[in-house]
Amino acid sequence: MLTQDWHPAHHSSFAATHPGKEPFQEIECSYGPQTLWPVHCVQGTPGAEFHPALQLPRAELIVRKGFHPMIDSYSAFFENDRTTPTGLAGYLNERRFQRAFFAGLAYDFCVGFSALDARETGFEAIILRDACRAINLNGSAARMEEAFAQTGVRVIGSTDLQVTGPSA
Repeated sequence: MLTQDWHPAHHSSFAATHPGKEPFQEIECSYGPQTLWPVHCVQGTPGAEFHPALQLPRAELIVRKGFHPMIDSYSAFFENDRTTPTGLAGYLNERRFQRAFFAGLAYDFCVGFSALDARETGFEAIILRDACRAINLNGSAARMEEAFAQTGVRVIGSTDLQVTGPSA
């Protein structure tokens, strides 16, 4: 399963959409505070494409997030309004998954909120720390790690993974 930021060109989370605002400033939205970001991952542009080294034919599901023009989406499970689900929990439950591993960008936003929501929806959540990169906006990485500790999200290195089964 993969997630893909898929923003419309004038997404409300882009600083460029708000005259006089700069990236990383915060505004208030109907769903609460929203960090403003540089324009990124715009639908149909090279910046929204997956890295060419990923083996996409092996992915069973791609969850596109951030496509609602007025709601940002950090988590793979819920939009930032915290009421609009993406359908990922249902997909994982239907296939009887109990655990989810997380890697990618950004450790302290999309990866982190996805892992927290995995725990909230009943899954074991494990982050591969060396396969992530944080933004660390005003201490956001440390705050996220505190939330991980409080909710039982595990953070490990990729070398800590143990391969078992026929292909081991």
